[in-house]
Order: sequence, then structure tokens, then C-alpha cells
Amino acid sequence: MLINADFTRRASLAPEHYQWVSSPQSGVERVMLDRVGAEKARATSIVRYAPDSYFPYHLHHGGEEILVLSGTFSADNVDYPAGWYLRNPPNSGHQPYSDEGAVIFVKLWQMPTAERRYVAIDTNDAANWQTQDNREVCYLFSDNSEQVSLQRLNVNEVLFTDTIKGGAEILLLEGELIDSELGNGDITADAQTYARGGWIRLPVGEKPQIKAGACGATIYLKTGHLPPVIGADLEKR
Repeated sequence: MLINADFTRRASLAPEHYQWVSSPQSGVERVMLDRVGAEKARATSIVRYAPDSYFPYHLHHGGEEILVLSGTFSADNVDYPAGWYLRNPPNSGHQPYSDEGAVIFVKLWQMPTAERRYVAIDTNDAANWQTQDNREVCYLFSDNSEQVSLQRLNVNEVLFTDTIKGGAEILLLEGELIDSELGNGDITADAQTYARGGWIRLPVGEKPQIKAGACGATIYLKTGHLPPVIGADLEKR
């Protein structure tokens, strides 16, 4: 299965266009943002757990990255309310579930095999945030190939000021993002406005024109991680 699988091209999805698809496990649905492969795939998804739903214990041979968007996500008798960021390295395993229901952002099979770090960060804790260049940032993960953070943009603040060397991925958590603006601050006729839940993936080498809206924006931002090949090539590996 190939969904938004050409990583040399921009991909995006506004929340009003979400299409929820049932997973193999009862009570668990997902929106497929990008995907290369069948059920065990390199995949980025929004996953929704109904109350009292679960997955049996399983391994993630390619690693798993999670941001809890709403409700409470649980695994192995530990609860993670909205705002928790989790990173489980390749060949780790767990039994995930949700008693009250939850929505999570999930990335699978996107870690190098040598990665060994477990990460669990509560982004609601003010101690995990710092100010950098007048922007509030919560750093989540960084290595030689990728950087992951939550960032709070001020009203009308431009997200990128330079070309993206390793690609970028954005999930809008709060506020509004406006994509494709003119240099004088006016908005072009084909500009796209994203509300909470909007997802944007930007290829290597692009210099996007994206800024926060009139109420600012809080975003998940990952940079440096996109492969310089199309999904069909990845699927053959």
C-alpha cells in the first residue's frame, strides 16, 4: 500500500478531510497520513482508541513514536494523558490500550536500527519548555538525522526562514497555520489555512511560506528525517 509515498513531493491533510479506517483490532481506527507497505509498514497515522479498546502485546521492529493528542493512552499499566510524547526504539514491545478513549499521532518503522533510547516527556510540564529566538520550544528528541520538538509560534510568526535541508513534518496542535503567503504579508488566493489537526509534510530542499494565524499556533515539528527516495523504492528494500 502506498499513501503519500513519494517523499520528494509535498503532502498535506486538513482535519475536515480525515478518513477514518478500521484497524485489525476492534475499537481502534486510524487516519493514514503516509504509508509504505501493508499492515506492517513505514507509516504515519492519527489513531483513535474507543473506550476500553486495546491491542495485544506486540513488538515494533522498526520503532514507534507517539504523541498523545487527547484522552489517555496507556501501555503496560502506565497512563499517558494528552501531551505526553513517547519514543520506543526498534525491537521494543508493549501492550497499548485506553480505558477512557484516546487519539494519538503515531509514526512506525522510521527509526535507525541502532537507536536504543526510550523517551517519555510530559509536554504539559513548563519545566520542559524554553525560549529560543522569542519562540517557546519543548525539545523532544535529537540525533544526527532528525530533530523533534513542540513549538509555540507567535501571532503571524513565520515558521521557516530558510530552505529545509532534510525535509520537515508538521502537525498543528493548537491555533492556525497559513500556508503560501506573499513576501509582503498578504495571503495568496490559493493559500491553505489549517486548523487543529492539520498535517503537512515538506520535502528536502523546499523553502515554504508558512506562518501562524491570528491566534498563534502550537505545532509538533520534525525535521531532517525524510528519505531522498520515493516510497516505491523504500517498499522494495
